[in-house]
Amino acid sequence: MRQLTAFDFHHTLDQVEGVALVIFTATACGACRRLRSVLEGAPALFSDLHLFEVDAGHEPGLAAEFEVFHLPSLYLFVDGHYHAQLHAEPVATQLRQAADRLLAAPAQEAP
Repeated sequence: MRQLTAFDFHHTLDQVEGVALVIFTATACGACRRLRSVLEGAPALFSDLHLFEVDAGHEPGLAAEFEVFHLPSLYLFVDGHYHAQLHAEPVATQLRQAADRLLAAPAQEAP
């Protein structure tokens, strides 16, 4: 999972073709570690997604821009454009199903 900062967040996502999943986390967040292990533990389910991580503790400006109120927070981008916030239990199949449902729907307005 590639780390993003305020300096490269928008530029990097603008260059991504296809679907990107951005996860806002924090070092001391146990739920964040669990989510990361779920994503890394089922690579076949998420092989078509570009995975990125933002440390909200080190990047408060990005966390504020995306109105991150709890961690982890997940956001889908398609071809560099915001698509939707993803809400699902940290179970690989449920995450995948939620992502597929959102991707089949029209894009939402960015926060």
